[in-house]
Amino acid sequence: MEIKDLVRRILRFRDARDWGQFHTPKNLAAALSVEVAELQELMLWKSDRQTLELVHSEKGSEQFEEEIADVLIYALLLAHEVGVDASDAIRRKLTQNAAKYPVSLARGNAIKYTELPRERASIEQAEGQQDESETAVVQGQIALFPDELSHVN
Repeated sequence: MEIKDLVRRILRFRDARDWGQFHTPKNLAAALSVEVAELQELMLWKSDRQTLELVHSEKGSEQFEEEIADVLIYALLLAHEVGVDASDAIRRKLTQNAAKYPVSLARGNAIKYTELPRERASIEQAEGQQDESETAVVQGQIALFPDELSHVN
């Protein structure tokens, strides 16, 4: 099912209950925050190992599924309410992130892009003087996104 189809189903559900009147951007952002907190609560005070055990248990898997669904529903409602096409926004953000996090510099670490060790070629690339091999890597990453996003839609 594509994201636009999911949004239509969510809106039909909401509108049948006349809840649209409550779905202002401010209220939807607050609801999204609450649902993210409920997702985090599942892992509160647990080690990474305990969290993984919970995720892989039947009960935990169901809890994670429900909380993630709530988060996604409110995120999609908020996007709809403020006029953001979620699919397009995700594609654009992935393209931006490909430029910020080139594979050659970001692979295997969790360092923010502003802290990545930049080689001279990467600095020149950021200034518009792109190294051909690095450009090819970024273009290859960008070319992958439509295929990757077909699973999201």
